[in-house]
Amino acid sequence: DFYRPPERRAENWMDVPSGNMDLERFRKEVLRPAQAGETILYRPYDCQTGRMGEAKPLEEGLTIVEGTYSQHPSLAEYYDFKIFLTCGREEQTRRLRAREGDYFPTFDRVWRTLEERYFAACGTEGAADLVVDTTGFFG
Repeated sequence: DFYRPPERRAENWMDVPSGNMDLERFRKEVLRPAQAGETILYRPYDCQTGRMGEAKPLEEGLTIVEGTYSQHPSLAEYYDFKIFLTCGREEQTRRLRAREGDYFPTFDRVWRTLEERYFAACGTEGAADLVVDTTGFFG
């Protein structure tokens, strides 16, 4: 929902951890309102159409944020508790093949590489309050 549209990405976006994400829009539309107890109203980015979707309101209450880039260090001040879910490489590959189908080779070459670089650069797992290995959780 918070991908940065390609035309708004820096030329070297693949070299910048989370360079494909619009973290400022995420802060403005979700994290700051949640922290203030206000209604969250955000516009999801649709990668298929390349357009911003209709604004979606979220009810007040417990806010759970998930996603690969959701624990970027610049967002840490907004979270009360951070959980990092992981699994073994073979299990990750099995899940990605099932999810991505024919797109898996590209996903593996491009996106998994970017995610691993991001985790290493930002110390995501080490910054979590709880790390859960989900290998074997989902048959």
